[in-house]
Amino acid sequence: MNNEIDPAGNTMTKAEIVDAVFERVGLPKKDTAAVVEHVLDCVRETVARGETVKISQFGNFTVRRKGSRVGRNPKTGVEIEIPPRKVLVFRPSQILRTRLNDE
Repeated sequence: MNNEIDPAGNTMTKAEIVDAVFERVGLPKKDTAAVVEHVLDCVRETVARGETVKISQFGNFTVRRKGSRVGRNPKTGVEIEIPPRKVLVFRPSQILRTRLNDE
């Protein structure tokens, strides 16, 4: 597994999120998995429409448009136009940023 972004290997998977919610809420595991999947579907559908998802005390998921630009092939040095695209940006809330920096 490539851990360049997360050198400690501390990545939480969707299955682990389901387990954590299951332990805290006490719903049957199948129902818990359905709830987690539904929440993620809502986020996916909303950002796919280009809208912002704002989760209180957590942060915002925003779609940002990037314009076209000229790039360069690193091997050949040939310039190419990189077409415009959309990127998903996460901006953590102040509460989350404070919590991250206090730990």
